[in-house]
Amino acid sequence: MASDNCPVYSPFFGAMGVVSAIVLANFGASYGTAKSGVGIMAAGVLRPDNMVRSLTPVIMAGILSIYGLVVSIQISQNVFNRDGTSLAVSFIHFGAGLSVGLSALAAGFAIGIVGDAGVRAFAQQPRLFVAMILIMIFAEVLGLYGMIVALLLLSGTSDAEGMCG
Repeated sequence: MASDNCPVYSPFFGAMGVVSAIVLANFGASYGTAKSGVGIMAAGVLRPDNMVRSLTPVIMAGILSIYGLVVSIQISQNVFNRDGTSLAVSFIHFGAGLSVGLSALAAGFAIGIVGDAGVRAFAQQPRLFVAMILIMIFAEVLGLYGMIVALLLLSGTSDAEGMCG
C-alpha cells in the first residue's frame, strides 16, 4: 500500500517527463529539418556545388533529438527502477522532461527558420556562410541549455529522502 508521500499514480508524472522529453525534442528536430530542407532544395537549384555545406542546419536540428533522448533515458532509469517514487520526485522528472522538450522545440523552430533563410542567402552570397553558422549556433544552444537544466534537476533526485518506504 502506498504511503501519503508515494501515491500509486506518482510514476505517471515521471513517465510523462519521458514522453515530454522525447516527443517535444523530436518535434523540434523534425520541424528544423523540414523547414531548412525546403531552403536547401531551393538553394540547390542555384548552387548545386554547395549542397554539402548547406546540410549544416539539418545536422544541427538532428542534435536536438539527441538531447531529448539523453534526458528521457535518465528519467526512465530513475522512474522505472524503483519500488516507489515520491510525488515531488515525479514532478521533478516531469519538469526535467518539459525543460529539455520545450527548449529543443523552440531551438528547432529557430534552426528551421534561420536554416531556410540562411541557406538561400548562402546560395546567392557564399560569404554569408559564417554568419549563418553563428546564428544557428546561438539557436542550438537554447536546446543545450534546456538539457543542462534537466540534468541539474535530475541530479537532485538521487537523494533517498524523497523515496517511499
